[in-house]
Amino acid sequence: MTRLDDAPVRRRPHRAWSVAAVAFVALVGAAGFRAAPSVLITPLHDEFGWSTGTISAAVSINLVLYGVISPFAAALMEKLGMRRVVTGALLLVAAGSGLTVFMTASWQLLLLWGVCVGVGTGSMALTFVATVTSRWFVKHQGLVSGVLTAAGAAGQLVFLPVVALLASDHGWRPASLAVSFAALAVVPLVLLALRDHPRDVGTTAYGADPSAPPTTPAANPGHAATRALRVLRTAVRNRTFWLLAGGFAICGASTNGLIGTHFVPAAHDHGMPATTAASLLALVGLFDIAGTIASGWLTDKVDPRWLLGAYYSLRGASLLVLPHLFAATTEPPMWAFIVFYGLDWVATVPPTVALCRRVFGADGPVVFGWVFASHQVGAALAATGAGLIRDHHGGYDPAWYIAGGLCALAAAMSLRITSQRQPAGAPGPS
Repeated sequence: MTRLDDAPVRRRPHRAWSVAAVAFVALVGAAGFRAAPSVLITPLHDEFGWSTGTISAAVSINLVLYGVISPFAAALMEKLGMRRVVTGALLLVAAGSGLTVFMTASWQLLLLWGVCVGVGTGSMALTFVATVTSRWFVKHQGLVSGVLTAAGAAGQLVFLPVVALLASDHGWRPASLAVSFAALAVVPLVLLALRDHPRDVGTTAYGADPSAPPTTPAANPGHAATRALRVLRTAVRNRTFWLLAGGFAICGASTNGLIGTHFVPAAHDHGMPATTAASLLALVGLFDIAGTIASGWLTDKVDPRWLLGAYYSLRGASLLVLPHLFAATTEPPMWAFIVFYGLDWVATVPPTVALCRRVFGADGPVVFGWVFASHQVGAALAATGAGLIRDHHGGYDPAWYIAGGLCALAAAMSLRITSQRQPAGAPGPS
């Protein structure tokens, strides 16, 4: 007879994994509207007569706020907690996307699509990833960063074909409402399952010493805006910050700003149906999931600087080839670009998060917020610049070539980053 004491004990998964799962779902929900702009540019132009430059300006405001709000959101998460900040962010995304159905003037597009959705998505952008991994994980931080970063790609994969189909068959308004409802649907899950710290459930971070007391936040993080600005004042005296921020600005310009915003209209210029182009962009998201998770795994094993150098170099080469691949139908070379570019899309995030954590320690999530802000400034400049190039040049070719050259510069900058912790004002690598 088997004794009760000898019965196998089932160990429950560490709570960190459930928190990571909820964070993934929340990021997917917020990413829905981030995928919509490139699909809705043409319908908005057809209905209202707004120029590509005007609509791109709204995208640019969205992209800038998506980044600039990020460091303040990271600091606010320290003060109010992730659950409150993420819930508020999802509600703001839902309101901004839903209210667009009532707009009649371009300034309303700038306010709703630009400001409201930009602030909402920025409040739970990649700094949310950095905060979750820093608080809940000691082991597998790179891998978890990769998986959570892939949530944005998953959102693109899930929503982009649906948004394109709704916009094509029923108009852009049902497409906007669908994204709004999707963001609202995630709110109950966040309220029920997301927890701010391991100490809230009487445990420690995954991979931490189990005999250590539960982790606690800083005793008095202070005002969120003050903390964010204080961290920035310290970070700007470190050359590594500028190298990270400069490379990440180019990253944003070559992904969200250019491909994410203008790939669909650029393909449409060459006779490709918008729904087909949107499906291709969704496939970028599919391969992005695999590429980002693999990048997170590699970040735990390979020097992040070398990873960034390789990613930017390969991305730049692919952008130089892209203008020769557009056609009315999808030929094998375009399929190859979609696979290759998708694997590289946000693979830069896990090594960048890792470098911020290594160099800036406990301030790493907030520093990454500022680095991510530069990412979105670059994206905004590229979104507006490519729109203006299209309006005045009649095509996007110069934009692809400029972005390819900038990626080569980002690769060179990445290889000059130091991965060691430095005191403020350290000169960095020579």
